[in-house]
Amino acid sequence: MSDAERHLPNASTGAGDIFQLLLDGQARTKADLVHLTGLARSTVSARVDALLSAGLLVAAGEAASTGGRPPSRVAFNPRAGLVLAVDLGASHATIAIADLGGRILGSTTHPLDIAGGPEPVLDRMLVEAEALLSNLETPTSALVGVGIGVPGPVEHSTGRPYNPPIMPGWDRFDIPGYVQRTFDVPVLVDNDVNVLALGEQTTSFPDTTDLIFVKVATGIGAGIIAGGQLQRGAQGSAGDMGHVRVPHSAESTHAADEERDLEDLASGSAIAASLRAQGIDAETSRDVTELVRAGNTAAIEALRQAGRDVGEVLATVVNLLNPSIVVLGGSIARAGEHLLAGVREVVYRRSIPLATQHLAIVQSPTGERAAVLGAAIMVAREVLSPANVERYVSMRTR
Repeated sequence: MSDAERHLPNASTGAGDIFQLLLDGQARTKADLVHLTGLARSTVSARVDALLSAGLLVAAGEAASTGGRPPSRVAFNPRAGLVLAVDLGASHATIAIADLGGRILGSTTHPLDIAGGPEPVLDRMLVEAEALLSNLETPTSALVGVGIGVPGPVEHSTGRPYNPPIMPGWDRFDIPGYVQRTFDVPVLVDNDVNVLALGEQTTSFPDTTDLIFVKVATGIGAGIIAGGQLQRGAQGSAGDMGHVRVPHSAESTHAADEERDLEDLASGSAIAASLRAQGIDAETSRDVTELVRAGNTAAIEALRQAGRDVGEVLATVVNLLNPSIVVLGGSIARAGEHLLAGVREVVYRRSIPLATQHLAIVQSPTGERAAVLGAAIMVAREVLSPANVERYVSMRTR
């Protein structure tokens, strides 16, 4: 972001707004902030001092002197608070503690069955979160928020799953309220693909403003970042690629008169079912992955065809949204290049040339940690918003 884009001409700019200028991690002097905001030096000095007193900024050495005493610099303090970041999948959970800059300080992963219901899953999550905080020798009071990604649709305004297909017992369950019995802090819940998109864009493609993250695993979904903002839609259901009907093509494995959802054709469980029909022992996404990595020809071709099916839907998405990068992630995407090759084969052929002339379709560089990184970033952006910083500083400086 340029200095011109950061410039804040409004004289009423508060401490929360000034704080946003330092979230990039770059240390600045008060004179720098005067230049960027257009505010009086005394106003900037008072607000920076308040942010320092609140612990949100720290002294960061001295700038080069232009004559006289070198001016001191200040920088964002990512250790001003901690975030609990959680990735709940269909068959696994990753729980992590991160600082406000998104750096993971400790994490643990364990298998789970999301169909076991909300209380058992969340209870174990909370126990492991408390253990992580204890191992870091960090007081629970340092926690400023919780971010959770779940494998199903979420009503964004309430944080409640809404009729999630692979999460029986979770429909409209009050996840934030349940977690707040243990941690009395803001709790944000979102579809796992949305937090994956946030994590991937922030850590691997920070200069990309238009990105689509497609997760291919037990389910299929897309996280959409357009104009630099995560797009959730009116209620939070944006990106539900898995329930889009796949048009028939010459490569299709289903009959021409048989319309099927993308998830019924290209998810891990669907690929496993197609392999079983060929007499190959495969029950889960993990079985498919292992067969592909072992070089099983039928599994490799099934994965390539799954990529083509994903590409059939994604080609339309590319035409509509014109992203510059499409990132493929999830357990099936990590099985090898075959899914990626199938997606590229169809998208580059079926999307319009203007939409694909600079389009990159890549595997996730961040991998399995993208989800907890995204959950941490989601919370940090909320608690460090201008209004929330303003309130926090006012409370600390009374």
